[in-house]
Amino acid sequence: MAEAQHILLLREGAEAWNAWRGANPSIRPDLRKANLNGANLHGAFLRSADLGEANLNRANLSNAILAGADLSGADLSGANLSRANLGSAILNRANVSRANFSEANLSAADLSGTNLSLANFSGATLSGADVSRGSLTGALLRGANLDRATLASANLSGANLGGAYL
Repeated sequence: MAEAQHILLLREGAEAWNAWRGANPSIRPDLRKANLNGANLHGAFLRSADLGEANLNRANLSNAILAGADLSGADLSGANLSRANLGSAILNRANVSRANFSEANLSAADLSGTNLSLANFSGATLSGADVSRGSLTGALLRGANLDRATLASANLSGANLGGAYL
């Protein structure tokens, strides 16, 4: 279960959170199963945070730093992650349907078994990402970089791959 103090601090906003993270770089934030539904976390520094099974439905995580974060089993449906850095993040079994990942960095991210249906990955970088067994049904991948991405057994039905780099 999440550390209550970490959730309260994050709810104060990205500016307060980022100041705390800067003063406490060795602490790995524990936000497991946190309810952050609709939270405004624009620009939050969440590198290596544990957000496993967190509710981030419709949250604003644009420009957030989530590199190396654990989001396994999290609900990110309808969330805004445009221009976010999710490099090497773990999103396996997460629900990111209808999420906006436009121009986001998902290099080497683990998206295996993830529901990515109707998500927007326009201009996103998924280089080296593992999307095996994921559902990309109806996803928008226009101009996305999928260089070295693993798509084994992924469902790409109705996905728009126009201009994508494969």
